[in-house]
Amino acid sequence: MTRYKAAVVQSASVPFDPTGSARKAAAMIRQAAGEGARLAVFPEVFLGSYPKGASFGTPVGMRKPGGRDDFRRYHGGAIDLDGPELAIVAEAVAETGLFVVIGCLERDGGTLYCTALFLDGDKGLVGKHRKLMPTGAERLIWGFGDGSTMPVFETSLGRIGAVICWENYMPALRLAMYDKQVSIYCAPTADDRDTWPASMQHIALEGRCYVLSACQHITRGAFPPDYDCALGDDPATVLMRGGSLIVSPHGAILAGPSYEPETILYADIDLGEVVRGKYDFDVVGHYARPDVFRLSVDESPRAAVVRHG
Repeated sequence: MTRYKAAVVQSASVPFDPTGSARKAAAMIRQAAGEGARLAVFPEVFLGSYPKGASFGTPVGMRKPGGRDDFRRYHGGAIDLDGPELAIVAEAVAETGLFVVIGCLERDGGTLYCTALFLDGDKGLVGKHRKLMPTGAERLIWGFGDGSTMPVFETSLGRIGAVICWENYMPALRLAMYDKQVSIYCAPTADDRDTWPASMQHIALEGRCYVLSACQHITRGAFPPDYDCALGDDPATVLMRGGSLIVSPHGAILAGPSYEPETILYADIDLGEVVRGKYDFDVVGHYARPDVFRLSVDESPRAAVVRHG
């Protein structure tokens, strides 16, 4: 399928309620399918919520008891990949046949990961990417992914991969994705700044790929009243304003950036444009200089405990 319609979902998750978020995602998957989409991309940590403005009670050199309580609640709102929340999303994916990329808060024992999940209409969950480098205070609450979860999937819709939020500012990671011939470059994010669209255009031009970026539009009122938010308690305060968009391999913005709440952006994908773009620029091919620059990538899993015998 070289031509099809893709969707980017801009919506607010249901904080600390992954079941509610899963049901919302399922409804929007069905809505996108009803509009003819074959692919849908959701924002960063849509299942589990992005805790914008929370400090988790951690001044330098201290951990306050209230912060531990905040983390306990956040941990309780994460998902297990074999749990009921993902099953709700997978049911909608199977029903519609869409390929879906969705951000989640993945629970693995006592550690949480910011993860992008890949779901195929025929196969269900086919893989995941754990964020390699949490940004700033995210490092207090999220673990670090390793090189074993940087997949690019060969599908009838193109070669699909995902890079999360400020990972997109890591040139080496981008180059590793380009080397895997990614043609549908998904960028779930929490970055709603004016500078984000320009970065997405740069990546589209650099990789000669389609870039689909999804960000939440969420207000303080979506969170419980006792949520400790540095941005205040006014329910109308916008914590994240969206900015989702779709960019062509030539850097043209096809949809967005949108700052409207609860919307789905659509654009027509033509995989032939990926090849056309590489006529004069292939960063891992004829425009590379391996005699001068080379990148080494370690994709082995890095477990804390390795058992032998």
